[in-house]
Amino acid sequence: MTASKHQRDEPTGTAHLDSTAQLMTRITSQLGTQLSHVRLDGSRRTPPQTRPAPHTPHTPHTPLAPSTPPALVVVAHGSRDPRALATVHALLDKVREERPGLPVHLGHIELNEPRLTDTLAGLAPGRAVLAPLLLSRGYHVKQDIPAALAAAPHLTARVAPPLGPHPLLVETLYARLVEAGWDPRPDARTRRESGVVLAAAGSRDPDSAADTTRTAALLAERLGVPVVPAYASAAAPTVPAALRALAVRGRHRAAVAAYFTAPGRFATQCAQATPWIAAAPLGAHTAMARLLLHRYDGTLASLAAAPVERQLTSA
Repeated sequence: MTASKHQRDEPTGTAHLDSTAQLMTRITSQLGTQLSHVRLDGSRRTPPQTRPAPHTPHTPHTPLAPSTPPALVVVAHGSRDPRALATVHALLDKVREERPGLPVHLGHIELNEPRLTDTLAGLAPGRAVLAPLLLSRGYHVKQDIPAALAAAPHLTARVAPPLGPHPLLVETLYARLVEAGWDPRPDARTRRESGVVLAAAGSRDPDSAADTTRTAALLAERLGVPVVPAYASAAAPTVPAALRALAVRGRHRAAVAAYFTAPGRFATQCAQATPWIAAAPLGAHTAMARLLLHRYDGTLASLAAAPVERQLTSA
């Protein structure tokens, strides 16, 4: 197809003139942009995008100090035997090893320093968990410890359950029996002739006896032999009576498992009654440290669920 006459007669410099106009438009635009960066005195303005961002006190690069967890106050009974206090301190050292950064304090109900009331009075206002280093429910857990907490109104705290019954206690009892000479792999005859007396301190509170009986049942499942609970005071049967009851059943290889947190008069008295082996008290076993932390964690969770209400009752 041939070009029209209008197209043929169009001046050949039109495209060039259009290009020149576009070029001048771009130059004018760029010159205006450059002039916007220059003040009237000739100095250069700082482009807005290059100005430093204002400082904020909590930028992503500012590290925040970690908050201190609520205190764990381990409540021991107290003993005139110096080995007991040394054992408790060793156990608390294990708790600190298991949970670095956790504030761990010690308070005694009687006989030893520091007393629980003094320990609580020395804590800064805030939340805390009181974990009894006691093996069953009884007067100390239900009365003494809550009374001491009531005298510390600056604390929002709660009392954890006692340590027993719990599988970690059973594992500690088993380990102490094996250390004393219990065969971890007895043959059928040895199993038929063996039994264990679970020697505890004793209490007039029926809940205490129920807790000890439950621990005895758990230990019997672990060992595969009968386990009879017995007591050093305030309850029956006594350890000698329990040993005789096992002997009547043909269980002449009877061991005594010391259901005490630390050495003391009762533990020594019960060990002397055994005709065979007597295990050491629970002591500063790693499982005991983990059980204290387990009680702390569970009680802290219930405390956090009611942060406004000050709890004085046992968990």
